[in-house]
Amino acid sequence: MAEKMLRYDFTNVRAEAVGAAGLGAEDWAAAESYLGRVYAQAQAARSSWGFTKLPYRDGEADALIALANELASQCDNFVVIGIGGSALGAIALHSSCNPPFYNLMPRESRGNRPRLFIPDNIDPVLISNLLATLDPARTIVNVVAKSGSTAETMANFLVVQAWLQRAVGSAWTKHVVITTDPEKGALRALARERGLRALEIPPDVGGRFSVLTPVGLLPAAVEGIEIKALLRGARDMLERCGGSEWRHDPAFMNAAIHYLYDVRKQIRIHVMMPYAQGLRDVADWFRQLWAESLGKRVNRRGEVVQCGPTPVNALGATDQHSQVQLYVEGPVDKLFTFIHVDQFSVQTSIPAGFSDDPAFSYLSGQSLNKLLHAEEFATRAALTKAGRPHVAIALPAINPYYVGQLLMFLELQTAYAGELYDINAFDQPGVEQGKIFTYALMGRAGYDAARAELKGMELSRPDCII
Repeated sequence: MAEKMLRYDFTNVRAEAVGAAGLGAEDWAAAESYLGRVYAQAQAARSSWGFTKLPYRDGEADALIALANELASQCDNFVVIGIGGSALGAIALHSSCNPPFYNLMPRESRGNRPRLFIPDNIDPVLISNLLATLDPARTIVNVVAKSGSTAETMANFLVVQAWLQRAVGSAWTKHVVITTDPEKGALRALARERGLRALEIPPDVGGRFSVLTPVGLLPAAVEGIEIKALLRGARDMLERCGGSEWRHDPAFMNAAIHYLYDVRKQIRIHVMMPYAQGLRDVADWFRQLWAESLGKRVNRRGEVVQCGPTPVNALGATDQHSQVQLYVEGPVDKLFTFIHVDQFSVQTSIPAGFSDDPAFSYLSGQSLNKLLHAEEFATRAALTKAGRPHVAIALPAINPYYVGQLLMFLELQTAYAGELYDINAFDQPGVEQGKIFTYALMGRAGYDAARAELKGMELSRPDCII
């Protein structure tokens, strides 16, 4: 591991730093034996966590790169039809590993690669306007759903398939790539029936942990992102985290700190605030990962626990002007994670101007880079002064290698947190109920009981509408 590793800093969760809201020696002493026991259990279980195997599949990466190069030469637009875990990871890779206005750049400035569109919703205005702007003959659509039956994905696919067929007839099949379960589901059956190109999501990897499968890697590779560097970063982070001592594993320490703030301090709102525009969607991706993994009604013993911290994503410096007033002076109910970037890909100087006005003159000759770093540290200092706890993750730079490190760090942290809460971090029964009611409302066969249940619910009363 000759390359640098991201750094994790928990200085400002100590009681000595933030007072009553901090973790003191008594908090660590009370939890020490439990943390040690859970960490040992987690290390024994880690090989069964499907996402930990993904960074070692270099052969699959080579095949994906070859397919991506072929697809990139065939289209001007690559559209991902998926939702939630089938979209957020690809969005995070797109925005973190590309220039901010990638889709607006001339094709030659994009390495002769297509534009990427990931609508991640079924809003009719969004979908219809997207299709109205694209040439179907120069578009390839990647349909992503592990189950192969997600209502939103299937509906958007039907809309897009008809749009393609109107333009290119029976050749629509050459414009579609499926990413789904290797054996089961309607999409897998359709791929077999129609001879569609199809990629596999490993059965032991859930959607929100699937960013390092073809779910995230194919769209990234189509754009020319170095997915092998991404996987190498994730692999190096896996090797960095582990061993026999929980205090030396940064992902476990972060999970433990968040867990202790919940159970000992009743601080259950977790704010992730990167100070880099390119990492905004990583925070959005993490919001789903944390919420869907940890928000559970029962623990592994079937006991009702209704656990789950609430994740909030923010962006520095933008949200200094929308959220920080609440963060500094509002309730002491939040733990903050700052993401710092040591070195940006460009250095933007602030020109000299209006030198006779002190509101401008102090900035002249400095840089936006320095100002953004100053605002980050000033916000952290203000929170510390106000007794608000925070941790910080620092990346040497934003590139596929360090993004791979960050994603794996956060996935490990989440799986470790599941062990600490003694819940299944890899299922989502609460989401399934909403899917069942949706199928019932849309008239899907086999959901009569759910339809009857919905009829008996009083969701809207006339006397409650004003």
